[in-house]
Amino acid sequence: MVMQRSCRSYATLFTILLTSAVTSGARASDFAFKRDTLAFVNSTVFDYSEGRARIREKTTGEEKKKAYTRRCFVMSRTALQFRKFARFDPRGTPLTDKELAARVRQVTRIPPWHEAWSPEKRVTFPGYPDLRSMSEARTRVLQENIGLGWPTYWRVGNIRMFYKHDEKYQEKTHATIDAALARGDMFVAYLSDYPHFLINHAVLVYDRKPARPGSKIDKYLVYDPNHPDNPRELKWSQSMGVFNYQKDEEFAGGFTRVYQVYGGPWQ
Repeated sequence: MVMQRSCRSYATLFTILLTSAVTSGARASDFAFKRDTLAFVNSTVFDYSEGRARIREKTTGEEKKKAYTRRCFVMSRTALQFRKFARFDPRGTPLTDKELAARVRQVTRIPPWHEAWSPEKRVTFPGYPDLRSMSEARTRVLQENIGLGWPTYWRVGNIRMFYKHDEKYQEKTHATIDAALARGDMFVAYLSDYPHFLINHAVLVYDRKPARPGSKIDKYLVYDPNHPDNPRELKWSQSMGVFNYQKDEEFAGGFTRVYQVYGGPWQ
């Protein structure tokens, strides 16, 4: 009798812990880069070296057709939506291409600013343990169904890049990032240095790195669709009131303004 009660108690405790872990949904602390991001890359239209663009060397018509470009907004949004509205069942039978395409569209048509869904309501993807593995195995199906790139150029919120340049707006944005992460959400960031156009890009901010005592630099981990290999870093300087983004081949590194997108219908 004691043994049975004990087993039931442990089973109940395990169920509670498991349910808690699953229903936490899109908590930033639960986001795992190698699990919750897309395996394929958002290719750049131009070739870059030390942040300087140059015309890409001649490519064949077939190569141009296969190139997957101008999707940084779309891919950042997709990672957020799958974290909030999808679940995976690795023991299930993988869907056909047609079935998978329909479910991908189902997830990516949910407004990303909505609250994360409970496990029983989420769209199920059988046959894979996570988004990373599914997008690696079924790349073309996902690329063809998560959304087009060109509509993001016409988002109403993009107009902010032309006039929202003041320090107070960036301070407010910094506070919004911290608030989103504190409540277990994430933040899709539009990076722009208009009118220079050294950077014009979107990434997903999903966690804040621990700071050293006395540090006046806040560091954030981001998923950058151009770099599916490892997380990138966005920094906020408390003393200067500006953001800086990590250097890579496409960007020389340094100053950028940050604007939230997909935080509401007008962003």
